[in-house]
Amino acid sequence: MKKKRFRIILLAVLAVVFISGCKQNVGTPEDNAVVEEQEEEPEDETEEGLFGYSCPDLENPFYQVLKDSIGTELEEYESALLVRNAQQDADVQAAQIQEMIDAEVDMVFLCPVDAERITESLEALAAADIPVINLDVRAEEAGLTDAFIGSDDENAGRICAQNLIERKPDGGKLILVESPENATVNARITGFEEMIRNKGFEVTRRINAGKTESGVQAEISSVLEENSQTDAIMCGDDQMALQVLQALEAAGRNDILVYSVGGSPDVKTALADPESPMAGIGAQSPINMGKMAVKTAAAILDGGSYEKEISVETFFINRDNLDMYGTDGWQ
Repeated sequence: MKKKRFRIILLAVLAVVFISGCKQNVGTPEDNAVVEEQEEEPEDETEEGLFGYSCPDLENPFYQVLKDSIGTELEEYESALLVRNAQQDADVQAAQIQEMIDAEVDMVFLCPVDAERITESLEALAAADIPVINLDVRAEEAGLTDAFIGSDDENAGRICAQNLIERKPDGGKLILVESPENATVNARITGFEEMIRNKGFEVTRRINAGKTESGVQAEISSVLEENSQTDAIMCGDDQMALQVLQALEAAGRNDILVYSVGGSPDVKTALADPESPMAGIGAQSPINMGKMAVKTAAAILDGGSYEKEISVETFFINRDNLDMYGTDGWQ
């Protein structure tokens, strides 16, 4: 990879996607930009490289911002970024990765839909001699990837539990909103449960956000009708938390502490409201993950040294330190 300044051409399967970054003290001015993204073709043939970005769902703001961060960092290199949205379908992702192979991309930034089913695609990429940087969700066959960069998800769950223990030293009754099919969400819930063990807490209900037919919001509403005694709700990600907050608002309940992992603008905006039951966030940084991914890519293609496994720091955000991160973007 040759280091030059250039323009980034973003190629996407979505017609329009709005991206928001973070405040300048935790990102860059480019991170704050709102970008209207449309499918485009390269304007000329001067680009020296082509990179692929494949993720489970661009409707998830985490993956949007991760993509945007990679694109911003790639401005140092004369290359284009081919973006594909798998829409939570492993078969779609496999077909899109084959498109990248056919396009002869130089490298793929990959967030798998399914850690096991991605193996065949990884084998195809290896056969085509295309390096892979595995992001966020660890592929089962890690030996087929060149590097893994992910959040410290267990720590994100632990720090939420630590705050809950401080606020409820005598314990209480909990609801967990989880997704057993999602390895990253599992790690967060595992970290949370390990920390509250033997602390007087009882998990009264587990809601599988990936399997519920009526949605998390309806499930929470039903639980509250059945049993009003709930002290806290731990959510595996921000999208789950937003549904929980809607259910609590409809029920007129702001006495239940809500925790989440992520750190999206919507959840931080809820946290900023002193009347909201939102209590804290185990925060991730897709911006930093994107920066590390591009630095690692440069080292791989230049034949330099690099870390094969990088754990991106997670940290706790609540009302006491929210001003450090702001509500207008990710950190």
